[in-house]
Amino acid sequence: MSCIPLLSPQEQGRMREIDLGVHTIKSHGGRVASKHRHDWLILLLLIVIDVVLNIISPFYRFVGKDMMTDLKYPFKDNTVPVWSVPLYAVVLPIIVFVCFYLKRRCVYDLHHSILGLLFAVLITGVITDSIKNATGRPRPNFYWRCFPDGKEVYDALGGVICHGKSSDIKEGHKSFPSGHTSWSFAGLGFLSLYLSGKIKAFNREGHVAKLCLVILPLLAACLVGISRVDDYWHHWQDVFAGALIGLFVSALCYRQFFPNPYDDDGWGPYAYFRAAEERGANPDTVAPNFQNGDVSVELESGTLRI
Repeated sequence: MSCIPLLSPQEQGRMREIDLGVHTIKSHGGRVASKHRHDWLILLLLIVIDVVLNIISPFYRFVGKDMMTDLKYPFKDNTVPVWSVPLYAVVLPIIVFVCFYLKRRCVYDLHHSILGLLFAVLITGVITDSIKNATGRPRPNFYWRCFPDGKEVYDALGGVICHGKSSDIKEGHKSFPSGHTSWSFAGLGFLSLYLSGKIKAFNREGHVAKLCLVILPLLAACLVGISRVDDYWHHWQDVFAGALIGLFVSALCYRQFFPNPYDDDGWGPYAYFRAAEERGANPDTVAPNFQNGDVSVELESGTLRI
C-alpha cells in the first residue's frame, strides 16, 4: 500500500487533539511537577530576589531646585491599587488556564502555562525593580513626597533636603520603569499569547472576533499604563519602557513552553506533542486505505474511518 498525504496540516493538527484527556493531573501531574522541580525552585529564588530588591533603598539621584518644576504634580492615590496587580496579571490568567484544563484535560498545558506565566511576571519583576533601584529617577509627584508641607529646603549645592516620610521619599525615587505596567504586560501579554494559540486566532480563516479576544488583555494592560501617567506616579517614558520589558519577557517565557500561536500546533505545549509521540499517537504521517469504497486513515494509534 502506497503512502499518500491525505490530510492538510490544519487537519493533522486537529487530529492530534484526539489524544487529549489522557494526561490528567491524577495520572501525570506528579510526574510533570517532579520533572520541573528545579524550575519551581528557581521561581522561589526569584521571589526572594524581588523581595530583597523592594527592601533595599534605590539610588538617591541628585534633585536640584530647578528640577522641581517638572516634579510638582499632585500626590494622588493609585487608580489601580498595588494589591490588584497580582489578581488580574496572575490569578485571572490562571483561572483561564484551569478552564481550558477542565475542557481538554491536559496536565502539560495546565502546568506549563502556569509555570510560564509565573516565570514571566517574576523575571519581569526582578528586571523592573533592579532598574528602578539602579536609576533612582524621581516620580512626577516627588515634590510633595519630599516637601509635604510645601516648605522647600536645599543644601549648598542646590540639592533637596527632604523632610517627608522616608517611605514616600524612597518610593519617590522609583519612577523608571513602571512596575504596574511591566507586570500588566507580562501577565496579560502571556494570556494574550495563550488565547491566540488556544482559539487558533491566526488560522487564516479570518475570524476577527478571535482577534478582538486576543487584543482585549493587551488593551487592559495599556489602560493600566495610562492610569500611571494620569495618577502622576510615572512619566510616559517609564510606562513605555515597562510595557516593552513585560511584552518581551512574556513572549520569551511563552515560547519556552508553546509553539508560535500561528503554527498549526500552536494550540498545545511542546510537552504534549512529545508525550503523544511517545504513546504512538503521532499522526504526522498518514496512509490512506481504500476498502469497499470507504477511505480509512491508518495511524500508529488506530484507524480513522472517513
